[in-house]
Amino acid sequence: MFYLLIVLVSICIFMSLRNLFLPYRIEGKLVSFENFLYLGIIYVTVLIGFGLIYLVFSFNGEPIVKETGMVESHNIFETCFYFSAMTLFSVGHGDVIPQGLGRIIAVIEALIGYTLPAAFVARAVFDREQ
Repeated sequence: MFYLLIVLVSICIFMSLRNLFLPYRIEGKLVSFENFLYLGIIYVTVLIGFGLIYLVFSFNGEPIVKETGMVESHNIFETCFYFSAMTLFSVGHGDVIPQGLGRIIAVIEALIGYTLPAAFVARAVFDREQ
C-alpha cells in the first residue's frame, strides 16, 4: 500500500508538470489571469504532492522530516505540508529539516520550485512566437 501511494502521488506530480510543456495555448496572451491561475494550480499540485510523499513516509514509520528549535507542533500533517511549501518556494527556514531519503526528495522539490517560473515564461514566449 505504501509503494502504491508513493507511485500514485508521483504520477500526479508528473502529470501536472507535463502539462506545462504540452504545445497548446491557454489564451494566447503572455500575461493573463488564466495563465496566472494555471501556474498557481501547478504549484499547488506539486506542493500537495510532495507534502503527501513526506506524510506517507512518516505514516510508514520512516520520518524523513524533523522539527528543530524551541517550538514543535507535534502535528505531522502541518509539518509535512509546511516543509513542502518552504522547500518549493524558498530554501526554507531551518525549523524543519530533511533527514535520510528526505534530503533527496527535498532537492528534487526545490529544483522543481526553481525551474517552474522559468519553464512557464519560456513556454509563454514560445507559444506567443508561434
